[in-house]
Parts: sequence; C-alpha cells; structure tokens
Amino acid sequence: MFKDLFSLKGRVALVTGGSRGIGRMIAAGFLAQGAARVYITARKAPACEATAKELSAEHGGECIALPIDISSLAGVEMLAGEIMKREPKLDILVNNAGAAWGADFDEFPESGWDKVMNLNVKSPFFLTKALAGLLRAAASAERPAKVINIASIDGIFVNPLETYSYAASKAGLIHLTRRMAVKLIPDHVVVTAIAPGPFASDMNRAARDHADGVAAKVPAGRVGNDEDMAGAAIYLASRAGDYVVGATLTVDGGMVYANPGFKGSSWDN
Repeated sequence: MFKDLFSLKGRVALVTGGSRGIGRMIAAGFLAQGAARVYITARKAPACEATAKELSAEHGGECIALPIDISSLAGVEMLAGEIMKREPKLDILVNNAGAAWGADFDEFPESGWDKVMNLNVKSPFFLTKALAGLLRAAASAERPAKVINIASIDGIFVNPLETYSYAASKAGLIHLTRRMAVKLIPDHVVVTAIAPGPFASDMNRAARDHADGVAAKVPAGRVGNDEDMAGAAIYLASRAGDYVVGATLTVDGGMVYANPGFKGSSWDN
C-alpha cells in the first residue's frame, strides 16, 4: 500500500526560476525521485543551460533548459507555448520564479512595486491558467496533477526589512493558492504552496553569506539545505501529498510557529 509513496517516476515537471537557489533544489529533488523530464526556466540562458546539463548528468531523468523571462504576459505565453510544443500533458508545475525589492517607506518606487508584484503574483496566475489544459490532461482521481506555488514566510508574518511589495506579493500568493485550489480540485489538479524560511540563495544573501548569524534566529539552529526544500516539494508533488489541497507548508526551521522571539508582527533582533 505504501510502495512508491514519494516516487515521481515518469512524471513531467516545469520549475520556473529553476537555474539556481530554491528552484534548482526542487528540480534536483524531482529528478532524484524519478521524474522523466524537468523543464527549468531562467532569464539568463547560460546559467539555465548549465544547470540543466549538470542536473541531467547527476540524475536519471532529463533536465531541459527553457531560458525565457516570464516577468511579462508575453513571456508567460511564450513559455506555455514551448511546453505545449513538447508535451501533451504536464504533471507538475512549480511557480518559483520571483523577485524582491527593499527600500525605505518614504522612498519606495513604483518600479519596485510593479516588478515584484508582476513576477510574484501575476505570472504564477497566468502561467497556471495558460498550462491548465496540460495539467488537466495529466490529472486523474488516482493521480492528480500538481501546482506548487513558492511563497515565503514573509507572507505570513512581518519581516522587519522594508520589503513592502515582496511581503504583499507573498501574502497574495498564499491566498491565490487557496482560490486556485478551489477552482481546480474538481479537475483533479491540486494546488498548494510552500513558504520557505531562510535558505542560502542569491535572493537571500544573508542566509548564504552570513549563515551563522541567520541561524541564531532560527529555532532549529541552522538555515535550510537542499534536502529540506526538495523534500517538501517531493511530498507535495508525489502521491504522498495528493490529499493536501490549498495548504501552505512552512519550511522554515520554526521561524513562524516555534520562535520564542516572535511577537505577532516581528521578531526580536
């Protein structure tokens, strides 16, 4: 009964922003669990193609680079079109590509608002919409298709950093996950989200470059690693997560729910 509970054997996945950081962790995890093909996107072609080559060499499946900027609707439609050319169905979509912007409240620019909201909220919605036909084609009651949105704990509690559009976008994505889940579950397409805490990446340079200092604020005593993120995504993408619908899984070492310094709107510095 529990055989292959976490297996992704034969499945086809798309991970946006998959050339580095959390996206790369997830793509690697999917391939390690038997995914047949994992498509990854990134704005920069050399990095995207290099990661695809490396992951294909390390694992049994095939990692395919699609270097497309999905910060605009035109880019979203281009990516969806490329997937449709190659695949009759899509088992897993991970909306991971994202951006952040920090600035003082009185100086926060419209450009920093629009860039973040477009990529973090608008693109996941319209990409899921564009690929809904392929997801429905892959889906059945016995093996649902999966959409996993990568949010952030900054969408659950208030980070002291002045990243206004980022926090708003991730909170919005968490609620958008619930709303899309309601719409798509009758079609056997399961929508969930992951809210990461500190993981070493280009976006979270503090966790990457000052891991010890960041770890001191994490109840688990460390920043997240590749296995932590891959494990969460594999759980939601596999048969193990079929009955988890509309939920947001925090993967944060206890930052939100087990932090004695958390006071409801921030944490003690």
